[in-house]
Amino acid sequence: MTTETTTESTTRTSGDGTPGADPSTTNGPRAETSPARPARPDRPDRPKDGPPARAGRLSGREALVLFVLCAAQFMVALDFSVLNVALPVLGRGLGMSPSALQWTVTAFALPSGGFLLLFGRIGDLFGRRGLFLAGLTLFGAASLLATLAWDPASFLAGRALQGLAAAAIVPTGMSLLTTTFPEGPARDRALGISGTLLSLGFTVGMVAGGVLTDALGWRSTMGLLSLFALVVLPLAIGLLPASGARDTGATDRPRLDVPGAVTVTGGLLSLIYALSTAAERGFGGADVVTALVLGVLLLGAFVRTESRADAPLVSLRMLRRPTVAWGNLGGLVTFSMMSTVVFVLTLYLQETLGLSAFETGLVFGVQGVLSAVAGMYAPKVIGRFGARRTLAGSLAGQGAFVAGMLLLDAHTRSVWIATAGVSLASMFHLGAIISYGLTVTSGVPDEEQGLATGLVTSTQQVGITVGIPLLGVLATTSGDLLSGVRTVLALDAAIVLAAAALVAVGLGRRGAARAR
Repeated sequence: MTTETTTESTTRTSGDGTPGADPSTTNGPRAETSPARPARPDRPDRPKDGPPARAGRLSGREALVLFVLCAAQFMVALDFSVLNVALPVLGRGLGMSPSALQWTVTAFALPSGGFLLLFGRIGDLFGRRGLFLAGLTLFGAASLLATLAWDPASFLAGRALQGLAAAAIVPTGMSLLTTTFPEGPARDRALGISGTLLSLGFTVGMVAGGVLTDALGWRSTMGLLSLFALVVLPLAIGLLPASGARDTGATDRPRLDVPGAVTVTGGLLSLIYALSTAAERGFGGADVVTALVLGVLLLGAFVRTESRADAPLVSLRMLRRPTVAWGNLGGLVTFSMMSTVVFVLTLYLQETLGLSAFETGLVFGVQGVLSAVAGMYAPKVIGRFGARRTLAGSLAGQGAFVAGMLLLDAHTRSVWIATAGVSLASMFHLGAIISYGLTVTSGVPDEEQGLATGLVTSTQQVGITVGIPLLGVLATTSGDLLSGVRTVLALDAAIVLAAAALVAVGLGRRGAARAR
């Protein structure tokens, strides 16, 4: 990436990451003697100096750093889905009952979602690089434990440690990315690649899980993750820059907000447990109700604690930023509603249309390919329209194509409707993923990037967790699967379209002005 040294080409970035010229840094005549052409109100500011083609180009080292960070994110995304197809085989191999299999997912989701904010802040205060490397090391060891598991307890322990490692890898990896690549075309491109691989990792996991399980058994799915970590870790050690107070040698040792850490971690753990368990058993269980109430009370205590803390874990001032609040709403909706679509379509394709697990994987393989294509072009769209407009437009596109799948019926020809619908909706979903990450992290100081990216990734994890229990369960409890799938798709589309409208209004011009 080339940095211009002349003052004439110094640029700034707007609140949504769109580059624009800063007239205060130029040495040329002032506006009174040489008026500049006014910026068009319907388009984001663009730099007036320097070749635009080189603005987002990465140096060789930057490309390698990006590769390492994206590989780690891809590995975690792969872990979300690679085991799904293998669960029946795993259950028979380890002697786990069908009802107990939900814990293979919950054991990972609890620590990965519950500790994200805490680890993001620890990375800010004491060094992101060190925590990222520790997370990679733990992830590899935990995956090896899960590969060699001799009973359900050892396997679930491995899954829980994988989740804990993911809670360290995801926010620190994202904040390393946003602090390595400055706001503007370079960050747009980096986040575009990262978001594409995040979405692709989930899809590849569904396809690879079926292939590996059929060929080598369920243990190969966990072994793949262990090998992945073994490859990424030495590259990360050699390439990643120092960051954070400890990494950079800062003398002031910041304090960690312990009451805030306890309440937010406990609250998130309780809510994720309740929602994950409700997906399997419904909301009527005493443990689910207790966990929901406890989660709400703890998060309420967290808000009260943060309003009084001298060095809060989460700055309530940051949460009041329109870009943070509305951007995270968009992220929550796009993740929760798309995970619901994938869940109900998996049931529909296999139970209603009679497709095999491999054929179902091919459908989602098409989705992954088109998502990758969308990731290539999303940064250009964001550069043209800005992250905020792209977020609202992407949500609208996702909702529209989900609504199009209401045409599904019991005939096998509907597989083409399902393939086209989920693939096109996923292209817009990918645009929403990238643009909401840019929206939330834009304008945030480097020392708070771990907090901002912790919010981004917490939104991602909570979104993936809540969608299926809130909506997906309707497909399995309605009596008629096809009717239930249509009901879920209709509600899903309505929620996404409503969120698109709210985000468009919330991130309008006045909201954007308040964010700066």
